[in-house]
Amino acid sequence: MPAPRPRGISDIMPKLQNVAQTSQFLVKFVVPRGDCRRFLRQKGINDRFISDNVGLLCSDAVLPGSAMATLNTAGDYQGVIERFAHTRNFTQINFDFYVDNEYKSLKFLEHWMEFISSGSIADPSSDTYHFKMKYPDEYKSNDTRVVKFERNHSQFLEYRFIGMFPLSLNSTRVSYQNSTVLKATATFSFDRYVCGETSSLARALGLDLNNQAARDKRASARQTERNNNSLSRIMNDDLSLLNYGTAYRNLPPELVGGGITRRFGTNTTLTPFSER
Repeated sequence: MPAPRPRGISDIMPKLQNVAQTSQFLVKFVVPRGDCRRFLRQKGINDRFISDNVGLLCSDAVLPGSAMATLNTAGDYQGVIERFAHTRNFTQINFDFYVDNEYKSLKFLEHWMEFISSGSIADPSSDTYHFKMKYPDEYKSNDTRVVKFERNHSQFLEYRFIGMFPLSLNSTRVSYQNSTVLKATATFSFDRYVCGETSSLARALGLDLNNQAARDKRASARQTERNNNSLSRIMNDDLSLLNYGTAYRNLPPELVGGGITRRFGTNTTLTPFSER
């Protein structure tokens, strides 16, 4: 590798200016169908609020991370200790939510967790009530997504969470002092995540899982289509110029002659419609 060469500010600034911003993101929650949704509807949390509103009320989200658990092996090579990955671990994530004046965002978290431990049919207010956990497929979400995008909305990165559910809901402090926006913070656990689009449309177009080659191919096809459309418009203009009965019929003779010269060469002439 050669020694680094001096570079001007004009070479560096375009790269530093084209960086992603933290304030453009979207969270899309999807709770499992069946008993979980029915339970939330009974608590006043309808499907429209979950699909449209609770994601907008999420004021702080995180892009997930992961880590490799490794195993050290000694003795395969003299004096060398090798490390091999054996498990991929996924970290927990925290989401902060603005609490609306109907407290639906707080109820959404509270009652989702309540559903997880609501296997007992006893009255929750009775002295003999006990917790019984639901089966994982009844409360885990496989379609919750976080989409990080830029202002032009054409550059984005999507994360889909598999096996996601609220693990804990932090205590929310209220005070008689200066009023601020009430927030609720919840910690979510998930089994794994998928980086990239996973919809059926993305798979059909070959754009799933951040397949950039297919995306570049489609961009090239769109550019070719735009070029073809531009060429078609130019050819249509030329044909219109050759058609005596079109929009050029009322143009001055010198303008018509100039257009023909530009399009078809200096030896081409066209008699204006008014002289025929």
